[in-house]
Amino acid sequence: MQHSCLLLASLFLAFFSCQTPEDKTTQSMSEMYQKAASVDGPVAPKEEKKLEIHGDVRLDNYYWLNDKEDPKTISYLEDENAYREDVMSHLKSYQDKLFEEIKGRVKQTDMSVPYEDNGYFYFTKYEEGKEYPIHSRKKGSLDNVEEVLLDLNQLSEGYNYYSVSGRSVSPNNEVLAYGEDTLSRRIYTLKFKNLITGKLYPEEIYNTTGGAVWANDGKHVFYVTKDTETLRPEKIWRHVLGTNPSEDVMIYHEEDDTFMPFIYKSKTDKYLIQGSYHTLMREFRVLEADDPTGKFRVFETRKRDLEYSIEHFDDKWYVITNLDAKNFRLMECPEGSTGKEHWSEVIAHRKDVLLEGIEVFNNYIVLSERSKGITQLRIRNAEGDEHYIDFGEDAYVAYPSTNRVMDTEIFRLSYQSMTTPPSTFDYNMNSHAKTLLKQQEVLGGFDPSNYNSERVYAKARDGVDVPISLVYHKDTKIDGTAPCMLYGYGSYGASMNPSFSHTRLTLLDRGFVYAIAHIRGGEEMGRHWYEDGKKFNKKNTFTDFIDCGKYLVKNNYSNEENLFAMGGSAGGLLMGAVINMNPDMWKGVVAAVPFVDVVTTMLDESIPLTTGEYDEWGDPNDKDYYEYMLSYSPYDNVKAQEYPPMMVTTGLHDSQVQYFEPAKWVAKLREYKTDENPLLFYCNMDTGHGGASGRFERYKEVAMEYAFVLDLANKKDADLVD
Repeated sequence: MQHSCLLLASLFLAFFSCQTPEDKTTQSMSEMYQKAASVDGPVAPKEEKKLEIHGDVRLDNYYWLNDKEDPKTISYLEDENAYREDVMSHLKSYQDKLFEEIKGRVKQTDMSVPYEDNGYFYFTKYEEGKEYPIHSRKKGSLDNVEEVLLDLNQLSEGYNYYSVSGRSVSPNNEVLAYGEDTLSRRIYTLKFKNLITGKLYPEEIYNTTGGAVWANDGKHVFYVTKDTETLRPEKIWRHVLGTNPSEDVMIYHEEDDTFMPFIYKSKTDKYLIQGSYHTLMREFRVLEADDPTGKFRVFETRKRDLEYSIEHFDDKWYVITNLDAKNFRLMECPEGSTGKEHWSEVIAHRKDVLLEGIEVFNNYIVLSERSKGITQLRIRNAEGDEHYIDFGEDAYVAYPSTNRVMDTEIFRLSYQSMTTPPSTFDYNMNSHAKTLLKQQEVLGGFDPSNYNSERVYAKARDGVDVPISLVYHKDTKIDGTAPCMLYGYGSYGASMNPSFSHTRLTLLDRGFVYAIAHIRGGEEMGRHWYEDGKKFNKKNTFTDFIDCGKYLVKNNYSNEENLFAMGGSAGGLLMGAVINMNPDMWKGVVAAVPFVDVVTTMLDESIPLTTGEYDEWGDPNDKDYYEYMLSYSPYDNVKAQEYPPMMVTTGLHDSQVQYFEPAKWVAKLREYKTDENPLLFYCNMDTGHGGASGRFERYKEVAMEYAFVLDLANKKDADLVD
């Protein structure tokens, strides 16, 4: 359910159709329509399941799909995959060539900008034709010999899925800790590699979040394990390198199942910082990293609606908090007196600026702020003088990169926009000089001057102005004739940034307008933007998206016959809601790993992440929340009506949104929908929430989605279709 945030960069699009049902089903332009009309989709057996609470009884005829061990479930998923392949068979070569086109924009032999940490320069590189990265370092200078830490191309051999997380080198630079996931459930096995001998230590620690935090002695290491059923992080442990994990000491157990614990180290390396996260609360404990067997001390006790984060510097702590500050403010307190009664203000609250984070240096602080939906970087020196970094564009994304050295005037940052590929800069905080170190090279003749980017505002039905970020090829006429892809998310306070996508060029070069609707439920316009799109305000998210679509049509960015929509995870919930509310508005919809069975999931505390999200969606054990959630839940509101052409995707091992939510939804849509429009379901039988793990493999799914959309829009390249 929760966003990895941010994790899905596929696309897709929406449509106000003024056509009659007969018009749609007889369109000769799309063979998909004809096949969908002539070939019946899989029919899932119905097994009545009564779900009763608050005196209300819901019937769920497809609840049986929750059982992954039932051969009938796997058979149904395989039948859906086979049906999709049949209906899209005429697009097979086109899909393959779209994949090659997308892949062809990627520079295969490439390397990240090295960053310095504890006497070494660390970097990641890719080699021609290989799917996975190679993580390396050089001691002291980039001119020295390369030391390969992990070659994921070798480690991934024999696995359908492979991912490494939480790489962490010991303070003496001799041991690498890393988490390994071979199932795509985000359950990591913690391993330790001796960087002197190249050999692995014998111990392996299972069921972790993937990260490891070293004490300063290089022997004690801290990690977090998950509840085996709910997958909620719940316990923090201390391990001694070279010993049996059965001897590890549990130092913290988060018994409140609405919180998730974590641990990290301060940038100064002086403190181990243990935290517990809740949607509306934070709590931290601290311990000197030189004293790993000591007792953690509470920084400030948890209180309802009190959020704060901390960073150590010199003899004090910086605290970012919402205490009497909806959009957060910056405070500080003495190193030894951390309770909120000791907090004093450094940067005041501003109702129109959201304070998102800080980066601390010896003589500077960099503040990450968001104003009118756009990120800004504010530099403040030790004397209190301030300035903002000027990037010369109205809509962009800028954020701190890796900055491990504190005694420096150089701030490493990342920058991109909808027309500018990801770029890494070194910024001199004293002279204000920017030095471009690397910009992602986009092959295939990409020229940013060929694309236009805009920022516009749609008037929502309640009078609120909703930002929309747009990009399109300069040759695309904004006269109401272009197809448009409208993307939305709108949950968890996750801001959808106007970032660059090289895969998106496949659509832009074929005449699409691409639009991001910055709807309520995100945090683009400040904390109130999030609060106005959650719990009892959740429907604002859906109506904002619809109103953004109407704005795009009214202002000639598209037309009523060419508007598409796309969203993933909680954005998939958005897709499910808007097709129930305005089914005739969308030319086609892509719902990726969609969270669509809201009520049933939020009532089942055994499902991963459920209990930690009551303050996002509400707790349906409360009748008022139950009734409100039931009024928009996509699965519960499927009814006998026409639905737009749809592609729904999932992964069998998804730990965020379980595969059975989209599977049940598709089965119910097949039962109820009255049209013959394509309804296609893709279940990756090897992966989870984030899709394929390889560098290029993920583009195969993007190519499949694009082929679906381009076929519906009649924008296929004629010479590339079977």
